Amino acid sequence: MVKAYLDSRMDRLQQTAEKSEQLQAETLQTLLSKGRETLFGADHMFENIRDYDQFRNRVPIRSYESIFPYIERSLNGERNVLWPGSIRWFAKSSGTTNDRSKFIPVTKESLDECHYKGGRDVLTCYNAWQPEHTLFEGKSLVLSGSLHTAADSPFQAGDISAVLLENMPWWMHYFRAPSKEIALMGNWEEKLDRLAEAIIPEDITFLSGVPSWMLVLLKRVLELEGKTQLREVWPNLQLFIHGAVNFAPYRPLYQNLSAGNEIHYLETYNASEGFFALQDRENKNDMLLMTDYGVYYEFVPLNKLDQPEEHALPLESVELGKAYALVITTNAGLWRYLIGDTVEFTSLRPYRLRIVGRTKHFINAFGEELMVENAETALAIACQQCHASIREFTVAPIFQSAHQPGGHEWLIEFEEAPGNLPDFAERLDSELRKVNADYDAKRTGNFAMGLPQIHAVEKGLFYRWMSSRGKTGAQHKVPRLSNDRIWIEQLQALRTCAGQ
Repeated sequence: MVKAYLDSRMDRLQQTAEKSEQLQAETLQTLLSKGRETLFGADHMFENIRDYDQFRNRVPIRSYESIFPYIERSLNGERNVLWPGSIRWFAKSSGTTNDRSKFIPVTKESLDECHYKGGRDVLTCYNAWQPEHTLFEGKSLVLSGSLHTAADSPFQAGDISAVLLENMPWWMHYFRAPSKEIALMGNWEEKLDRLAEAIIPEDITFLSGVPSWMLVLLKRVLELEGKTQLREVWPNLQLFIHGAVNFAPYRPLYQNLSAGNEIHYLETYNASEGFFALQDRENKNDMLLMTDYGVYYEFVPLNKLDQPEEHALPLESVELGKAYALVITTNAGLWRYLIGDTVEFTSLRPYRLRIVGRTKHFINAFGEELMVENAETALAIACQQCHASIREFTVAPIFQSAHQPGGHEWLIEFEEAPGNLPDFAERLDSELRKVNADYDAKRTGNFAMGLPQIHAVEKGLFYRWMSSRGKTGAQHKVPRLSNDRIWIEQLQALRTCAGQ
């Protein structure tokens, strides 16, 4: 029955892709109509806004800090602030740009018309790729976070995955494991064993979660069972739905765990703020932008981010191969919100894109403009060349001194370390020069930048560091690039304490 339902949805997906610009115009009008009933709409005179040009002239682009006064009033129980009615759910996230907790509003409309709709369309795509699949003869394992709401709070909050699980229609729980009690546990160390023990006897057919944390859980399952391959535990496992981080460095690790039992991989762009894109073609590295989920998109060229209002573009004005900062207006009450992600379009009409980094996650200490995607692409190739694989990594600048050029320092936690680390450093450097012309220019002659300094760290270091910051669990990601040395020095301090 479920498969028949998904078959019927595929036509709608294809039609959506063909009329994205029309759907975006309709979405903006719907959002403005809802916004006229709110305090935010009154403050920005929504009653006088009729088109996109008036909207962009009347409403400034906002960061979390600048929209927080409205969010705070909603947190205190005030009605009709950002969205009609009361907002009772918030996705709590530290983000990846700072250590402060963020409370992202989650409305009934954003749950039904965005997040859950995205989940259905992900399965629709897989159903079209593999029509003979048996996903629904077993259960899914969705690695979720936890809820964080105080008893006397006027609202409820948690990691977005936990919010989705808590609000999920009752019938969907028949298709998932483990119990909600275990899935929503807050203590990651305790939760890890409880999760593993609960899911081992289940017939798990597909996984969904952040690759890094899912890997920790899967390794624990194999350890408890004394197995080396996932097929020995779950012979019908066939799909991994992943997102949040670049999958390329993790793919060899998952392939090693699933040898002899082919697993399909499907990428999504599902954030606390909304579900934005999904991989609609098998074995491709881009995602289809979903334009009928109650989200209106704008794009600011990354080199114009200092003047975002003047340079923001609607969907129909984007170009291929350029990096844009993503701005969203949503049915959760976020208005021209700068989410912090940077994307690049790989095709137009239909609009497909890739996530290439964060607006604050890059290194530009020497004019090299190294983005996360550059680092992950080069690292994946170097690992392939050296028969290595990684668990985690982070990179920071080494600033110039009177006696030596600057450069980049890499801390890498290898799953399988390369046999020759200096050779690995040279291969990584070579690949970075291929994918980033600015990096290549700054590396010329070793004057501004020297060869990357690579440190292979002990296994478990990144986990201990994240734990020390209270950031263990499915919703938290290791920061990859930083323009300062705060994170890398914290990691180095942990290594020193451990006698490394």
